[in-house]
Amino acid sequence: MPELPDITAYISALEPRIIGQPLERIRVASAFLLRTVRPPLASVEGSVVRELRRVGKRIAFGLDDDEQDNNLWLVLHLMIAGRLHWRAPGAKLAGRNSLAAFDFPNGSLVLTEAGAKRRASLHVLSGEETLRSLDAGGIDVFSADLESFRATLTAENHTLKRALTDPRLLSGIGNAYSDEILHAARLSPVTLTSKLSAEEWQRLFAATRETLRIWIDRLRAESRKAFPEKVTAFRKDMAVHGRFGLPCPRCGEPVQRIRYADNETNYCAKCQTGGRVLADRALSRLLGADWPRTLDELEALKRR
Repeated sequence: MPELPDITAYISALEPRIIGQPLERIRVASAFLLRTVRPPLASVEGSVVRELRRVGKRIAFGLDDDEQDNNLWLVLHLMIAGRLHWRAPGAKLAGRNSLAAFDFPNGSLVLTEAGAKRRASLHVLSGEETLRSLDAGGIDVFSADLESFRATLTAENHTLKRALTDPRLLSGIGNAYSDEILHAARLSPVTLTSKLSAEEWQRLFAATRETLRIWIDRLRAESRKAFPEKVTAFRKDMAVHGRFGLPCPRCGEPVQRIRYADNETNYCAKCQTGGRVLADRALSRLLGADWPRTLDELEALKRR
């Protein structure tokens, strides 16, 4: 799922292309995409894009109509597999993965979604207050200080992984960048927020801001060269996310994982958990008491 750095890159790429441009037409190929009926989708056609804004993991297009003085918002949530593409004006919606096109005089913004499930969503909203209703309430880590960051994450006692990815607590962080943040902070994903020391809170706060800033700057720089066509949660320069079995860039030990549902958490046992291999739900149930607790035991198991 595109997260804060990815959404920021999309916005950076779109601003010089569509700010001040009229949205001439919207073509929707999937009936599942549009989640609102009022205002009608046609009401934004002809309106000029005045602003682009990130709302959590959503992209909000602020539009107005000089004749009717409306304040309308188109809000896109890409979910897991939704992606944006900049195409020539009037580009065809080809293939089942093409969900919608937003036509401007200088090009068409095409929304695609891979896979069979249709999770991406489009809302048409009127007014700032209605737009704010889509915000889950998470704080912006760049406008927060250490104390507010700590107070937010300790409001409920959860694992660090869950706390970092809860949109009610922090805005825009998901599975990929939470892995990178925890590796940078040298903290276990299953440590409870109530168990952190003052020094660990400082490390986590600094790592959160620094990790996101590094990736925001990197992806923005890429978006200035070309539209970000290949947004992915798995990047070769990441430290641990999506790198199961590959060497940790800090210590060289193989990256480990915890698998659950459609997701997995990646971490370095040596750097983050004191050498302890965390239980994988599926395999730990299968192996029971034979589940390896350390990297040495894991290596011994592989040699059997």
